[in-house]
Amino acid sequence: MPKSSVRKKKIYTPPAELRPTTTTTSRRPSPVWVPALAVTLITAGIGWLVVFYLSQGLYPVNSWGYWNLAVGFGAMVASLGILSKWR
Repeated sequence: MPKSSVRKKKIYTPPAELRPTTTTTSRRPSPVWVPALAVTLITAGIGWLVVFYLSQGLYPVNSWGYWNLAVGFGAMVASLGILSKWR
């Protein structure tokens, strides 16, 4: 049986107006304070929660009650937001 011929496919190149442009500003590394702030927020959030649980709700701020949990978890979520911008 005869063998069929193999066709070469063209490599797709998008039109110039659809190509992503790389600029020097988009490739710059992040400043040093970005990971430092993120690590600080994670540490502060975990520390806030540990103090809250170990003190049975008396510390860090007694009048906030369970809103102390929101502060601790909020600090950790904020650090994740900051880390999403890290390059």
